[in-house]
Amino acid sequence: MDLLIKDKVALVFGASKGLGKAIAASLVQEGVRVIIAARNRKRLEQAMTETGAIDSFTVDLQVEGDGPRIVEKIVQKYGAVDILVTNSGGPPNGFFADIDNVLWKNQYQNLVLSPVEIIRTALPAMQQQQWGRILMVTSVTAREPIAGLTISNVLRTGLLGLVKSLSNEVASQNITVNAMLPGYTKTQRLVDLHIDEEKICGEIPARRLGTPEEFAHLASFLGSEKAGYITGQMIACDGGYLRGY
Repeated sequence: MDLLIKDKVALVFGASKGLGKAIAASLVQEGVRVIIAARNRKRLEQAMTETGAIDSFTVDLQVEGDGPRIVEKIVQKYGAVDILVTNSGGPPNGFFADIDNVLWKNQYQNLVLSPVEIIRTALPAMQQQQWGRILMVTSVTAREPIAGLTISNVLRTGLLGLVKSLSNEVASQNITVNAMLPGYTKTQRLVDLHIDEEKICGEIPARRLGTPEEFAHLASFLGSEKAGYITGQMIACDGGYLRGY
């Protein structure tokens, strides 16, 4: 299927590894001019080679204003960001009693304020050209809390409200806004959380972990011309893990 996005410009945050990197590679395969951003310069350079991205920028989304700084540079250099993928690194795991105010504030900047800042900066150019795709990578924790992932349970939920609010405001301008909720996927993040793979696979109807590539295919479709009538949605890629509707 031709997704009709050849030569569009995409900016993918958190793209030096994991889900972000897979999304970047998938978009490149569709002929998109992809720019990637992440904290680690060495991993970014490697990801550029492996994905075929045309440019990269270092960014720390826990620093206020750093995300918008990157967007401004890209708009100046390439014009509008047509496809924007906000993707913040997973917050530390822990129960409520383990989390102090400093960590709450840092992760609020990372998971909530950084997407807000980035979208606010990228949106005017999308509105001017009357075309845009905004994809927010969140987590199934935004719909169903997971024990020990308190920060993610709380903060990622707020992004769903942003999706519904913003999508209604810009839909008439041919700009879509959707959230993608990855379930248990085979990434380093899963290793870092010390997940018992055999146990968790028993709780997933598909009886296996997802792959970053499967999640990335969803992103490419939602970022395409073909998905122009899909907006304000929270779409899980989880092998059936979520129990709710």
